[in-house]
Amino acid sequence: MPRVMFCEQIDAPPQACFDALTDFETLPAWQGAVKAVRVLERDAAGRGRVVEFEVDAKFKRVRYRLRHVYDEPHSIGSEYLGGDFRDFAGEWRFVALGEQRTRAELDLRIDPGRFVPGPVRAAIADAVMRRALSDLKRHLEPKGDSPL
Repeated sequence: MPRVMFCEQIDAPPQACFDALTDFETLPAWQGAVKAVRVLERDAAGRGRVVEFEVDAKFKRVRYRLRHVYDEPHSIGSEYLGGDFRDFAGEWRFVALGEQRTRAELDLRIDPGRFVPGPVRAAIADAVMRRALSDLKRHLEPKGDSPL
């Protein structure tokens, strides 16, 4: 299964990154590719353990279910439970670069299936990874004051 890793430096602490990505009900409001999220099962801490996603991959909307494993605030691991892919697994990692800065890493392995053309594979990887990181950065970084 092809593996891809992206990272982004974000002006926010690791806990803020972790909290934003585990507040599943608000993801569609700020994650551009995420169109719908349903928490199907929660862990003892109330975090989504089994979560269903619907993502706009430009050419097609894809649905998938993941089981999440947490090491708060350092990582969110995901195990594929089913959906439109052949296989899908990944992990978000948050490395503190000081009190208010984090290197967010997204390590993902996606196998959309053998009948998925190359351009669609690239669009899926872009939607799920690059957009997810840039949307997280945009969501968490403080907005500058607008000029008068």
